[in-house]
Formats: sequence, C-alpha cells, structure tokens
Amino acid sequence: MGDAGPEALRFLRWLEEAGQGMWQILPLGPTGGGDSPYGALSAFAGSPLLVSVDRLVADGSLPSAAAAEEKDTGPAPDFGRARAIKERLLRAAWKTVRDRAGEVLEECDAFRRAPEQAFWLDDWILYCALREKFHGAPWVEWPRALALREPAALRSARTALEPEMAFHAFVQFAFFRQWGSVRREAAARGVAILGDVPIYVVHDSADVWAHARLFSLDASGRPEHVAGVPPDYFSETGQLWGYPLYRWDRLAEEGYGWWVERFRSAARLADVLRIDHFRGFAGYWEVPAAERTAVNGRWRPGPGRDLFDAVAGALPGLALIAEDLGTITPDVEALRDGLALPGMRVLQFAFSEDDSPHLPHRHVPDAVVYTGTHDNDTTLGWFDGAGEEERRRLWEVLGSDRDSVVADLVRAAYGSVARRAVVPMQDLLELPGGARMNDPASPSGNWRWRMPPDALSAELASRLRRLAAVSGRVPRSAPVASGVSAPRG
Repeated sequence: MGDAGPEALRFLRWLEEAGQGMWQILPLGPTGGGDSPYGALSAFAGSPLLVSVDRLVADGSLPSAAAAEEKDTGPAPDFGRARAIKERLLRAAWKTVRDRAGEVLEECDAFRRAPEQAFWLDDWILYCALREKFHGAPWVEWPRALALREPAALRSARTALEPEMAFHAFVQFAFFRQWGSVRREAAARGVAILGDVPIYVVHDSADVWAHARLFSLDASGRPEHVAGVPPDYFSETGQLWGYPLYRWDRLAEEGYGWWVERFRSAARLADVLRIDHFRGFAGYWEVPAAERTAVNGRWRPGPGRDLFDAVAGALPGLALIAEDLGTITPDVEALRDGLALPGMRVLQFAFSEDDSPHLPHRHVPDAVVYTGTHDNDTTLGWFDGAGEEERRRLWEVLGSDRDSVVADLVRAAYGSVARRAVVPMQDLLELPGGARMNDPASPSGNWRWRMPPDALSAELASRLRRLAAVSGRVPRSAPVASGVSAPRG
C-alpha cells in the first residue's frame, strides 16, 4: 500500500522531472478500525504500515527474501493482511537489531530518550503493549486502575511489559528514520511536503487515554458528546464522525500545550500543514453520543484565535493552510483572515451555483486550488454524476464535455491566481469514479485506491512540466526547513 521506501523516493524524482513543487499527503498516523488516516490511534506516532521492508533489508535488519514476501500487486490493498505481514517482519527486524546490540540499537535507544519524543512516546508504546495484552479491547474496558492511569498500576505495567514496549519504540524509530530520508530527498528535489493535521482523534487512542481530562468524557471515560458535521453536500443526514470532543476550557487553562506539541510533531513530517476541518476551531457541531446520525446536533464555540496565538508563540514561522470547506460562516472567515491563512478552492464545487466562490474568476492569490480532494469523486466520476445544471455551467465557463473535463479542470487549477494548485493523481491519470479515495457518506470501502505501477510515465511528466512552466508553477528553489512557506507549485 506504499511506504517510506524506494518507491516514495522514486515518486519524488518523478515529481522533480515533472516540474512539480509540492506533494500533498494524507495523515501518517497508525490507523484503527475503518483504516482511515483521520481515525488514527495516535496524533503523534507514525503508522507501522508505512515502515519500508526494503529499507530494513538494506539496513541488514531483515533477509532479502523478506522484501518479496511483503509485495502485493493486487488492485487494492488488504489492510488486515498487510498488518499481519508487516508486524511479523517488524518483529523479526527488531529481534535482529536487539540481538546484534550494535549501532542501530544505540540509535534506537537514543531515539527513545530524545526530548522530541518525551511528550508522547512512552504513553504510545505502553498503550500498544496494553492493547495487545488485553487482546485489542478499548482502553475503557481495561482494568479500572489502568484505564484511569493510577500511578502504581502504570509503574507495574511498564515493568512487566518493557520487552513489548521496546519493540514498539523500535517501530517508531524505524518510521521516523525512514520518513526523515523522504523529507531530505524531497528538499533536495525542490518538493515541499504538504502534511495534514486532523482536528480530532479517536476515542480508543493513546491520546484520549493519556490525556482524558482534555476531552468531554463521563466518569467511566466514555464520550458524552461526539463530533460531526450537519447535513451537507456529502450527506443528507450529516456526517457522524464519533470522535470525542475537546474540553477547550481545560486546554486553555493549560496554555493549549497538547495542541502545541501536536503541531510541533506534525512539523517534523512536513513543510506546510493543512488544518483539517478548520471551521471546527471557530465553532463545532456537537452531537449527543447516543445519536445514530449527525442531524440532532448543535453548534458550539471553538477556541478561536487563542489556540493559534499559543501555537504561534511556541512555534513561530509555522506554515499553515486552512481547510475551510463545508458550512462556512462569517466567524470562520474572520478567524481564517485574521490569522492570514490561505483557504481552499475546489473546482468540482464551482458549478453548483452561479458565481460560486470556487469558480476560477473568484479565486484569490492567498489560496490553494484543487480539482477535487480525497473526499471528492475523481473529476471524471464527478462529471458522470453531475446534474444538468452543473454540466450547463461547466460548459458555459470552460466549454467542457466528458472528453475534455479532466484536462480542462487541471488546466484551470494550474492557471488560477491561487499561489498553490494541487491535483489528485487520479485526475492526472484521468481515472473514472472507481478510483475514488474516500466517500465521506460511506463507512467502509475507503482509502484503498492504489496507483498503477506504470503511472509515473515520462510522457505524463513532460506534459505536467510544460503545464507548470506556462502557468509559472515550476519551483524556483527547494524548501529549506519545516515552517517555511513552500514555493508556488
């Protein structure tokens, strides 16, 4: 399903050849049920699935046969099978590293003790070890002393589970070591990485277990209210995400320290950060935990500028983008504009009404334009499902029919006055709706699109480089560090 190994480096080389200056990625955290990168078990840890077996073979931690064992060239990944194979190989690699007691083990031990991991790593590896001890049960179902983190119970668990904790520390060491190589390669190729910071975390996560006081939970640790959005473009009953909501009052009392550390950690992974569901920081949709849909919710005030001022004070120069889609009200716009954050324009949304703010002539320089996002259908799939009025506006604005719509929207994105333009690979490859990455209205079957192995052709690279050149989007320099704005591209 892709990882931080040789294929990621090959993709970066292809992006440079294609004259592209930015690679937008989904969140990289360890996924839980549903396999959604927006439902990670940790806001800080990296996904074991993204650790490259090829890199472990090259490091001498695994035999060469392991690389072939892991390969799967089917049309879509099997996450369950992948987890089983990857865990077995990671455990074998850890045994080799541990038994050799050489330089890699010393580096792993140094990683575990490093201040960069002090805020989260010990909680994460203990959570993983306990989760395995209790056969995957959610933390609220663990023995009460452990669920409520009584100090004596935690000390006893750390002593008993140290071997398992050490393995999970190694997995994180391997992830961050390999992703560091990807970042260095990207910088060398002039490609900025645009990362993603989901607003919420799942209830059964190391974060909620370790920082329960910061979430809206009852005395047993279960959510009182959960997150979602009201009925919208994607669903008539809204989207019931089910994530626990924050106790913004307590976060404010603590100077938003948890969020500062979250942004600090995310900035290690990317040059620019997209803030998922930005409108939730101005006001969020609160739904009683017992509800089956998101219809019966209410708007509640978010932390507003106070949170971002705290983050800016601790992490000056952080480069952010606001995902300002959905139900956008004047308070959301005021928060975005007051923070001088670029927003988003999505061309697939542009033709649902006259003079839509997503139409090319309404774009502004301080924005990021997309043909569609990971939550949209492919452009070809969108066209096939579009109504008569949408198609009529599309024809009036761009003169597009089914044969030309993908190329026309890609060209409109690159030609926009928006400083950044992002196009999903599915649209660059002109794929139909079956290649969609995620359908927010569907709880299963998502996140499984796999790029065909022959997709990165020289012909496509040449065509994209020419389009980037005529629209002034060939990057002029490589990103130098996290928190520095990426080049136009």
